[in-house]
Amino acid sequence: MMSFKKNLLWAVCGASVFVSGMTSAATTTLHVATWLPPTSAQNAVVWPTWKEWVETATEGRVEVVIENYTGSPKTIFDAVEDGVFDAGFSVNAYIPGRFKLASVAEIPGEITDAEVGSVALWRTYEAYFKADQEFRGLHLLALFVHGPGQLNTTFPVNSLEDLKGKKMRVGGGLVNVLAERLGVTPISAPAPKSYELMQQGVVDGTFLPAEQQKTLRLSEVTTDLVLFPKGLYTTAFSIVMNPDSFEGLSKKDQEAIMSVSGEKLSRLAGAAWGKADDEGILEAKASGVNVVYLSKEDALVKDMDELEKGIDQEWINSVSDRKVDANAALAYFRKNVSELSQ
Repeated sequence: MMSFKKNLLWAVCGASVFVSGMTSAATTTLHVATWLPPTSAQNAVVWPTWKEWVETATEGRVEVVIENYTGSPKTIFDAVEDGVFDAGFSVNAYIPGRFKLASVAEIPGEITDAEVGSVALWRTYEAYFKADQEFRGLHLLALFVHGPGQLNTTFPVNSLEDLKGKKMRVGGGLVNVLAERLGVTPISAPAPKSYELMQQGVVDGTFLPAEQQKTLRLSEVTTDLVLFPKGLYTTAFSIVMNPDSFEGLSKKDQEAIMSVSGEKLSRLAGAAWGKADDEGILEAKASGVNVVYLSKEDALVKDMDELEKGIDQEWINSVSDRKVDANAALAYFRKNVSELSQ
């Protein structure tokens, strides 16, 4: 197996690049757009690993260069579709109405393990969602979710009443439905804006997984991290490639790339993001954040469970315009989550 020298270079003024030395010259270079800090699971684990997989699988014929995307993560899908970058990743919900099917993974209470949820989501896509072609204009490489979304706040939360009227940053998707039911004032913004919004008092908290206490430095602006045993929601991400960039490769290299993408890449991403939650909790504790571990017996958890009832039906209703048996897809997704969790 080839050896690869991994260097993470973050430029002061813009495009930051992960550079990897290779033992032989590559004939094709794929420019991949990324965001979030270099310490994030995506940039520290997922991209470097996939890069090595691709370069090994293609025997050096394809080189992967990871570049920092300086625009909003909301525009990455367009940047890839337009050919500005060959590949990239972002949050499906940042483009409302476009990728509705994958939000099955965002239904509260369905996923407690990001790796399990990511694999189940990919399998459900293959079995049910692929035929609808929601990703037309893009070549889908993987789907994954982060760990259970939790409450990161600047105030203590002892009951649902404590949340009413509070300004909470939301990222879109089914967490917006939850926010509406909670009676909070939702402030829509990409995750990286959370620190600034909390620091300036624009919001009183944010819905994000615990890992962001470290990755986005939320431990510096959070007083309370409330951990629900099943989390509150998850967020679905897509890793995509420009179709022309993919079709421009030889069939051999297309097959090589997909052999290290699909379920394999989805599993890698989910596992990396899920593991990062532990580091986030440790960072929160070290910074003096009040970390609250709730159990299923706590009144707050029981009340939240009651509040979340029926959101699965809201997802079913939301995809009624898609050519998919939503009830069957949801059952299949749940079956995979259950089996993979054993």
